[in-house]
Amino acid sequence: MTVRRVALLTAGGFAPCLSSAVGSLIERYNEIAPEVEIIAYEYGYHGLLTGTKIVIDEEGRKNARVLQEFGGSPIGNSRVKLTNAKNLVERGLVKEGENPLEVAAEQLRRDGVDVLHTIGGDDTNTTAADLAAYLAENDYKLTVVGLPKTIDNDVVPIRQSLGAWTAAEEAADYAKNIIGEHRSNPRMLIVHEVMGRNCGWLTAAASAEYRRWLDTVEWAPSLGLSRERWDIDAVFVPEMKIDLEEEAVRLKAAMDAKGNVNIFLSEGAGVREIIAEMEAAGEEVQRDPFGHVKLDTINPGQWFAKQFAARIGAEKVMVQKSGYFSRSAAANVRDRLLIKSMCDLAVQCAFEGVPGVIGHDEEDGDRLKAIPFPRIAGGKPFDIEQDWFKAMMAEIGQPLEAADEPAGH
Repeated sequence: MTVRRVALLTAGGFAPCLSSAVGSLIERYNEIAPEVEIIAYEYGYHGLLTGTKIVIDEEGRKNARVLQEFGGSPIGNSRVKLTNAKNLVERGLVKEGENPLEVAAEQLRRDGVDVLHTIGGDDTNTTAADLAAYLAENDYKLTVVGLPKTIDNDVVPIRQSLGAWTAAEEAADYAKNIIGEHRSNPRMLIVHEVMGRNCGWLTAAASAEYRRWLDTVEWAPSLGLSRERWDIDAVFVPEMKIDLEEEAVRLKAAMDAKGNVNIFLSEGAGVREIIAEMEAAGEEVQRDPFGHVKLDTINPGQWFAKQFAARIGAEKVMVQKSGYFSRSAAANVRDRLLIKSMCDLAVQCAFEGVPGVIGHDEEDGDRLKAIPFPRIAGGKPFDIEQDWFKAMMAEIGQPLEAADEPAGH
């Protein structure tokens, strides 16, 4: 396939891979096809609809390596769903009666784009699939090659999403300082709320990373510095059944014994119960353009803290969220290696005209390949039956039982 011009866009929420992925794609094109022109739509599909773009000039191509050192996205993100015309009209991105897919397609046609690289989660890449299908139906040849970005690590059927390892490491680092607050008051309850709408992978991985750190430091129990006080007392993820009354009894015993309780909570845990409580009270549940509940408006961490505070006799409660701290970090070494391997294959697929989302296919022996868009979906649940997770839960003394319903809302 002849490739003259490629376009990049990053979309959805941030993850610690966007800047690195943009840099890696530019560097790979520089290595094997420096004649290919590269543009980037600013703020994802928002820029595609408005025609707002950056031309990656000679200086930009030369400095692409610098992007490896930063988090965030140098070209900007937004949450735009091309098939939600009503929302796009309300935001002024298309006019009444316009087909957003047609507007986007015509912009790509005007810009002479042969390959579109989308870097995002399931929503970003399924939106790309909608666009690619529309273009094919209207005789415009465009190859769309996506990269899987989500700190939740919940894209079906991809084994490991870009940025998730870094996010877990960053969440654990954040927890070190937050849990250091446990001696700021007698009978302290600390809730560390971790991102994870439908999937508990990030909370579980961050918990494991944090507890590995506990094993590396020296303690002085006679001075009040004990591992027990710094350890995690409970991990709550959407895939688990949570019995508030039983957990309250267990956590009160921990509070009585050591004077504090530390909880790692996935923001998606217990959301069904919170929504039911809000709707019963006549409160509106706000949702984004993709129909997802706006979790920052329902405050799961505060809800759980409220449920436990009185039951376990907490005198002071602290709820802290590590999400924005984690998701805007620069990619760590492990993620950079994964990003490079995926970006190299993405560029190869671009020249071969093979569309799809790059990832290790769990349904094909974890083979790294371009996975067809129709197979991409979000909300992959975290497997709580994994040995490492079961061992961690046993160590902290928390019962482990699967939820009656799959995670998701």
